[in-house]
Amino acid sequence: MNKTDSPEPEGLMLPVPGVDYGPLDGLLGYALRRAQNALYLDFYRATAAWDVSPQRFAALVLIARNPGLRQGLLGQAMGLHRSGALRLTDWLTAQGWAERRDRPGDARAWGLHLTPAGKRRLTPLEAAVAAHDAALVTALGEQGLTLKAGLERLAWVATAQSTAPDNEPRRQKT
Repeated sequence: MNKTDSPEPEGLMLPVPGVDYGPLDGLLGYALRRAQNALYLDFYRATAAWDVSPQRFAALVLIARNPGLRQGLLGQAMGLHRSGALRLTDWLTAQGWAERRDRPGDARAWGLHLTPAGKRRLTPLEAAVAAHDAALVTALGEQGLTLKAGLERLAWVATAQSTAPDNEPRRQKT
């Protein structure tokens, strides 16, 4: 397996007794990173039979729901650079789960489509991921749906702040 396409889960980032985390313990981003690592590991366990990372799963879903999707648009939808979208697409096609087809009306472009094998792979995978996600939401109780909505809002707020003109990185004069 190529580590750049689907890295093995890194491991839990639970607080280690005796380690001083300083300001990290108070940072929202650090808490999200801890949660993200734990969720990735849990997702990996739930989908181990399919060798599918969250990124690969998302790509399969997006291609299935948007037949003919351009690779660049897939990358944009997933927050990937062009090279990352290319590696992901290459991996999916090498597995025989997706294929590139010429786009009607544009001889220079092609779109992504799931193959029959990709569709067969995605059906049980979607069920497993839905069950995995439902178990997480249930485990959180009333906070589950509230947390999801809050995270969606956080993504919008952080994106708006990072793209605002006054937040451009300042360059030091040399």
